[in-house]
Amino acid sequence: MTAVALQAETLPHRIQRHVRDLFRLAVPVIIARAGIIVMALTDTLIVGRYSAQELAYLGMGHTPVAVMMGVMVGLLLGTVVVTAQAVGRGEEGTVGTVWRRSLPYALLVGSAVFGICLFGEQFLLLTGQEPDLARGAGHVMAVMAFGMPPAALYLACSLWLEGLKRPLPGMVAMLISNVLNVLLVWMFVWGHFGLPALGAIGAAWSTTALRWLCAFGMIAYIWWHPKRQEWGVRGGFKGWWAGGREQRRIGYAAGLSNGLEGSAFGGLGLFAGWLGAVGVAAYAIGLNLIALPFMCALGLASATSVRVGNAYGAGDRTETTVAGWTGLGVTSAILALVGVIFLLFPGWIAGQFTQDAAVLALTAPVVAFSAWLLVADGGQVVMAQALRGRSDTWVPTALHFISYYAIMMPVGWFLAFPLGRGVLGLFEGIFIASIVSVGFLMARFWWLSRRDARTAAG
Repeated sequence: MTAVALQAETLPHRIQRHVRDLFRLAVPVIIARAGIIVMALTDTLIVGRYSAQELAYLGMGHTPVAVMMGVMVGLLLGTVVVTAQAVGRGEEGTVGTVWRRSLPYALLVGSAVFGICLFGEQFLLLTGQEPDLARGAGHVMAVMAFGMPPAALYLACSLWLEGLKRPLPGMVAMLISNVLNVLLVWMFVWGHFGLPALGAIGAAWSTTALRWLCAFGMIAYIWWHPKRQEWGVRGGFKGWWAGGREQRRIGYAAGLSNGLEGSAFGGLGLFAGWLGAVGVAAYAIGLNLIALPFMCALGLASATSVRVGNAYGAGDRTETTVAGWTGLGVTSAILALVGVIFLLFPGWIAGQFTQDAAVLALTAPVVAFSAWLLVADGGQVVMAQALRGRSDTWVPTALHFISYYAIMMPVGWFLAFPLGRGVLGLFEGIFIASIVSVGFLMARFWWLSRRDARTAAG
């Protein structure tokens, strides 16, 4: 759309256009992000039917890996932001350079995580886990380690394509992976077709194999894409470290944010353990219930960062502002609808996860309360991505540290134990931290928008 047409466009029509483009970008990303949860759920269901002990190995091994995956996603986030800004400036011929810079960096990040995962058993022993559990979970982490480099390569490719407003390949790759994962986990865990029964290790090998498949598939798709010459895909990797400074700067802040968030929620999980087995079960069910709607928020956040990045790269500060607030509004509306379901049917929803009367009694109030939590938690991730889309990176990270470590963990502990609110108190702590986070992030985005408006006027 030309600058003259944009100036003539009314605000309602501008918002409608942003909503339409937001959904076009977000839906494939949401499906891809949800596919990660579905794969983990498939592993849990099949391994759980094989052996409760093996399920404990899988769950314990997956927890630190999930935190590191979150950090890895954050470290690579600069790929989508820099790509989107280049597209906004009309410099699509340079985006291939961004991709080539991201591949060796992704391989470096994935290799570092690979090395860390190899010491999973020692790490779990340091956290006080039983030797048998640490050993079994450590073996799971060691197998998953081999899937970390390809996971990073897949992320770099999918994020780059999202920056180009082409999220469908990442979605298709995840859908194919989910279909294949059902077959592979069934074969490897139970030992069908003459294979040895591997239990939790089998699920880990399935995940690792599919990550390599996704990585090779995405690289091949980009390498032979019809627009490969137009984008400048093919070329050398010389100078990738120096040239990727801006990508890394954005990624360092986002990776630290994701690490803070993941480790803080892990800390709440430890608090839940102090409440006994029933408390742990209720906390786990509550987190699983908010995970899928949160994947929706993550998809919308990614699309928002692309829309904001496009406008910011084009130098259109009005479009930048409208893109950010539209992302927040759409996300809040969708999560509010999900929240209504949680609020109206908490007992029924909790009953789909457990028939234990004690667990059910703790879980139903958590489900009802999560209706309020969804909107605040989804809103904060969207506003953080909107800020990163306009290259404001370290302020969201600082706000995440304040929200999750200075507020969520101590408030959650205080509500759960001294005030005796138990598991519900932990979720109340999450809600309070999310309200503070989204409030400060909204204020930051508003302030930057006002500053841009004053600069343009003056």
